Amino acid sequence: MTSQAENRYANPDVTPPLAEAIPLGLQHVLAMFASNITPSIIVAGAAGLAFGGAEQVYLIQMAMLFAGVATLFQTVGVGPVGSRLPIMQGTSFAFVSVLTAIAATEGLGVALTACLIGGIIHFGFGTIIGRIRFLFPPLVTGLVILAIGLYLIPVAVKYAAGGAATFQMEAESFGSLEHWSVALVVVIVAIVAKFYFRGIISAAAVLVGLVAGYVLALILGMVSFAPVAKAGIVAVPDVFPHGLEFSIGAVIAVTLICIVSAVETVGDTSATAKAGANRDATDKEIAGATYADGLGTAVASVFGGLPNTSFSQNVGIVGMTGIMSRHVVTIGAIILVVCGFLPKIGAVIASMPLPVLGGGVIVMFGMVAAAGLNMLSEVTMNRRNMVIIAVSLAFGLGLNLVPTAVQYLPGVLHTMAVSGLLPTAIIAIVLNQVLPEDI
Repeated sequence: MTSQAENRYANPDVTPPLAEAIPLGLQHVLAMFASNITPSIIVAGAAGLAFGGAEQVYLIQMAMLFAGVATLFQTVGVGPVGSRLPIMQGTSFAFVSVLTAIAATEGLGVALTACLIGGIIHFGFGTIIGRIRFLFPPLVTGLVILAIGLYLIPVAVKYAAGGAATFQMEAESFGSLEHWSVALVVVIVAIVAKFYFRGIISAAAVLVGLVAGYVLALILGMVSFAPVAKAGIVAVPDVFPHGLEFSIGAVIAVTLICIVSAVETVGDTSATAKAGANRDATDKEIAGATYADGLGTAVASVFGGLPNTSFSQNVGIVGMTGIMSRHVVTIGAIILVVCGFLPKIGAVIASMPLPVLGGGVIVMFGMVAAAGLNMLSEVTMNRRNMVIIAVSLAFGLGLNLVPTAVQYLPGVLHTMAVSGLLPTAIIAIVLNQVLPEDI
């Protein structure tokens, strides 16, 4: 591709020929597909929904549908909403720790009502996001992302061994060689696809690994297609499928994560502009991206979907291809919307045995933790910053590992305290503001 063509494709409003645009849009979908559906599977398990059941299939459908809708908010935009940049939205891992705790103790109705209110508040962050960015330097954001990964890694291991999101171990088969063989095939194939192939296969390495593991599980007789047979051909989403149940503690917890998500979106917006057009994102683009983030979360929750955020892996595709066209990502969004109306696609995903998913999330959650470490590598490791890291992680992960240590806290405060992420984030923000720089 010539330099002139690259400059032309650095304009978000220019569309490559459809012969290029459609495969590029599909590549964006494949790169985020596994990460997009995984939070719904985990939260469904925590809420006690039957694995492979209709309610879990519905959550997976909503993950696809509203990832597409939220992406359209970003790429097409409505008024001030949307960055009009090639930013792919998807279901956010950042909310998993909080939502699993809320769903397990208070139910999905409470969790999704909190997401609706949190999404509306998140939308409002678009007007002030520039003024609160100082609260989230690399030290804080890196710690938060690292905490997300470290919190989720045990979930990945439980899945790989054949357990469930509620951590109820299967009496006999948990940890069996059969389970671990399937999980390790997923990990190995994903690594090989990532580093020994290029293009779509490399970008969708985890998805390729999941397909390989699924085929092996099918050969071993671990797959049941009963949910696929029961699923309809086409289905439309329900309004408030789990009802509306208000809990102030749940709203506070979700809103705090919304702030983190908003800052993550600011970073992805800036990175997209730099990767695709070698320029800084404008204030209008950053505000629009934040509006779209919040609106996507609020709308998804109305129909039983989980919160959305920008997906960082898709920024890498923009940098790799040099194609900044927002219309390419719009094509990807349309693909996701179509998938969201087809329950059999969700049912096929729901039929995936836990060890298959476990192998995939070992890679994904490990990469989340590694991304946090990468951000922390930009931080000077002086005594002050090391104390902030030490105290934040010790409280955040320590209380999560030993929840009975705060068993006398009221229900909602207990849920927040043992979430793993919230204590880490709050302590890191406070210490970073109050500790002097010169120690």
